[in-house]
Amino acid sequence: MAHATGRAYIRREGLPHISCAGCGNGIIAGAMARAFEELGLARNEIVVVPGIGCSGTINRYLNVNYLHSTHGRALAFATGIKAANPALNVVCFVGDGDGVTIGGNHLIHAARRNMGITVILVNNYNYGMTGGQVSGATPADARTSTTMMGNPERGFDICELVRAAGANFVARETAVAGVRLKKRIKEALTNPGFSLLEVMSPCTTLFGPRNGKKTPVDMLRWLKEKALSPEKFAKTENAAAQGYFRVGTLADERADSFSTRYEAMRRRVLDAAGGR
Repeated sequence: MAHATGRAYIRREGLPHISCAGCGNGIIAGAMARAFEELGLARNEIVVVPGIGCSGTINRYLNVNYLHSTHGRALAFATGIKAANPALNVVCFVGDGDGVTIGGNHLIHAARRNMGITVILVNNYNYGMTGGQVSGATPADARTSTTMMGNPERGFDICELVRAAGANFVARETAVAGVRLKKRIKEALTNPGFSLLEVMSPCTTLFGPRNGKKTPVDMLRWLKEKALSPEKFAKTENAAAQGYFRVGTLADERADSFSTRYEAMRRRVLDAAGGR
């Protein structure tokens, strides 16, 4: 079998991309396109819903349906699309600012409802497009344009937040994970309920240089070093305090999705009304 290229899902006229050198968005978009191909998903049955921010530019490059939404509201639009047409493959492509800071309320409720949506959340630790401000995922003590002496707040563990809210599938990888990243996207796409894949990604223009990673290679190496399997993470003393994070599949349940439960309720209502 030939290796998937994902080319059928990419708009060549949208290239070259506008991302900074070393940005992970192109890597993640390529992995997603190859996952679409390997799963045999029809382009007209895919809807990608980006928000605003660096990750929100993905619609320029995709040869699928998309809805470019407003900042922090991608999950709200995606929820409406999936509720109206459960047969569609709905994918949100958001950042840590868009997806969990401004859009945090929508994220937890989409997970609580177990909407059959796949969220690719690109975590680059800051608001990368608008000047590098602190986000809800910025690590404690990290420097940003609004925390020049270090962040006094603690960042969310996004995966634990979404897992606690009721998501079926939760995973984390880095932009340097290669084939493993594509594998996680496929797993997320095939789970019937709410799926979130957090991808730790370099912000090589703003976050990296402010935090001792002067080049894109420095930040990519740092991400690779900090990514640990759940087993290694558990064995490392004070792992989170040292900036390490778990990668891999962290939850994989098969609870009924919102669409399944809604259809069952609709049939109960019809039966109670005598099938009218």
